[in-house]
Amino acid sequence: MIVSYLPALIKALFLITPFVLPLIWIMGAFVFYFKRERRRSPLTEFSEQHYTILIPCYNEEKTAEDTIRSLDQLPADKCEIIAINDGSRDKTQSVLEKLAMSRPNMRVINLVQNRGKAAALTLGAMASRDEFILCIDADSELDADAPRLMMEHFRDPHVAGVTGNPRVKNRGTLVGRLQVGEFSALVGMIKRYHQTLGRLFALSGVLVMFRKSAIESIGYWDTYTVTEDVGISWKLQTSGWSLKYEPKATCDVLMPDTLKGLWKQRLRWAQGGFEVVLKHGRSVLKSRDTGLRLILLEYMFSVTWAFLLPVTIAFALFGQNLHDINLSYAILLTGIMSFLQFAVGMFLHGRYERSSGLGFIAIWYPFAYWMINSFVLFVAIPKVLFGPKRQFSSWISPDRGGVTYAKNN
Repeated sequence: MIVSYLPALIKALFLITPFVLPLIWIMGAFVFYFKRERRRSPLTEFSEQHYTILIPCYNEEKTAEDTIRSLDQLPADKCEIIAINDGSRDKTQSVLEKLAMSRPNMRVINLVQNRGKAAALTLGAMASRDEFILCIDADSELDADAPRLMMEHFRDPHVAGVTGNPRVKNRGTLVGRLQVGEFSALVGMIKRYHQTLGRLFALSGVLVMFRKSAIESIGYWDTYTVTEDVGISWKLQTSGWSLKYEPKATCDVLMPDTLKGLWKQRLRWAQGGFEVVLKHGRSVLKSRDTGLRLILLEYMFSVTWAFLLPVTIAFALFGQNLHDINLSYAILLTGIMSFLQFAVGMFLHGRYERSSGLGFIAIWYPFAYWMINSFVLFVAIPKVLFGPKRQFSSWISPDRGGVTYAKNN
């Protein structure tokens, strides 16, 4: 009985995912913009709270100094800096210790053995003396207003975390420029939509502020997950805490600028997201949390569609028509929605970009996004289902300086 409905279900899936989902994202993003983002509420005295900045580092001798020097623009009496050297094999330790000598508000924690970003963040949070903790990557440069903008959200005692708005710093290559389109037309838009549901799929680990008592109550970060930011996002929300997105809080961050580096990063993201959904999915479906349930449903649609796309393309290449799906129509529809997403994304997000010269090529990232995700999921899902279990997720250096990826132990 169910089998007879499969062709219709697959057709519906190929219509809903590339067309209906982007429309929902666009409408949700507009709701967020007009109800919250467009308003310019003045900051209160609460935003002046003291906080700790955590910077986990692994083999970051080339980028850590610029990151820490960018923090010199912040009032030293309002923040403490804790840099965690997670068993680096280069000169990261000496770079950090030299910087700390001239900064009374900076401490360095050196770990002999590499334990991964989650473990480094946990140790740093435990060492913090403040209730509010700002986590940034060692290859990012923080905007001076970001901490106060994020802090303001913690006036609500139910808020456990606030994520900011990362901007792609390296745009010299095609891969880098395409990712500008991704962050403008996809990441920011989806986060805005998720906020209209009162939830987030993931905090951006490159720029996020936490309430220490909240992360302490859930046992801090899971050290075995590949994407610690997605993991702690779901742990907090399934424990009753709220998360917020503050697009006005920005930072510049290095992203992969080669196809090899992009593949490694997206494989890690896909693997980590699937791990978290497997862990929390059943309990979310049984809960009354409408926001998380809708986000989970959206994820399931996206993953299923992306997983089926290479199969459909393979059939089309061999002259087969899978369940009467018109591949040319699907590609045309996806292209139209890619252009619409980019146009709306730049209207909402363009004010936060360092320049408007993104290039016409960035328009096509939403389309490329689905293609990349499709092939990444073919590798990531079997790794999660059949791969060995991990105690720690450690870091390795990639083919481009400044960015690190997780390696399964």
